[in-house]
Amino acid sequence: MFEKFLAGKTAVVTGSNSGIGLGVAHQLARAGADIVLNSFTDRDEDHALAQSMADQHGVKARYIKADMSKGDECRALIETAGACDILVNNAGIQFVAPIPDFPTEKWDAIIAINMSSAFHTTAAALPLMRKAGWGRIVNVASAHGLTASPFKSAYVTAKHGVVGLTKVTALETAQEKITCNAICPGYVLTPLVEAQIPDTMKEYDMTRDEVIKKVMLERQPSKEFATVEEIGDTAAFLCSPAAAQITGTTISVDGGWTAL
Repeated sequence: MFEKFLAGKTAVVTGSNSGIGLGVAHQLARAGADIVLNSFTDRDEDHALAQSMADQHGVKARYIKADMSKGDECRALIETAGACDILVNNAGIQFVAPIPDFPTEKWDAIIAINMSSAFHTTAAALPLMRKAGWGRIVNVASAHGLTASPFKSAYVTAKHGVVGLTKVTALETAQEKITCNAICPGYVLTPLVEAQIPDTMKEYDMTRDEVIKKVMLERQPSKEFATVEEIGDTAAFLCSPAAAQITGTTISVDGGWTAL
């Protein structure tokens, strides 16, 4: 799986200084791609993370700051990268509240970061892919791009929108060597999720195992988290020669959630 089949390609991964985005970036780097990491901060550790990735995988890697809530910065990220053979739209945030109580500013931020950013980066990346004669767009959607949960109106709306954008992008590039697909993870064990476990144990007076299986993974039939490496491997597969005719579809990595 990990021969350097992406050598000579440049991958831009949004929201990638931690969690799923970082996991995807590592797996693409293992396959030989040069990497552009991104988030909205501009700290020494962000740039050190890129250098560490370059050293670990023997590729070029750099970090570019861009706020995914702002369309002009989304487009500038691609322009600054200079090349974008692979675009992974991963940046996302979450907020939970009933619709009547959902703060307008939270709705606007989630729609902008989780959905509109993918439109802006795609619009900027497609001309570069067409010039290169090859491209792969991987949108990190969610099980919530295919189904819904209460109190997550903005997130569910945005992720459904990402799935729709994926299909339109695929149709507009169907006769080119460019594909666009969406990965739909269920619950993934990221540092952010890991950090929530101790508080949830206290709140419900449960063991770690009980919290994971009865609370966090209640809707995930496998009762196991997906890993960031598994999401990364799925992204790498979608960029591989084997996936050349896979476009405009979703791949669920959700332990059976959307089979219910």
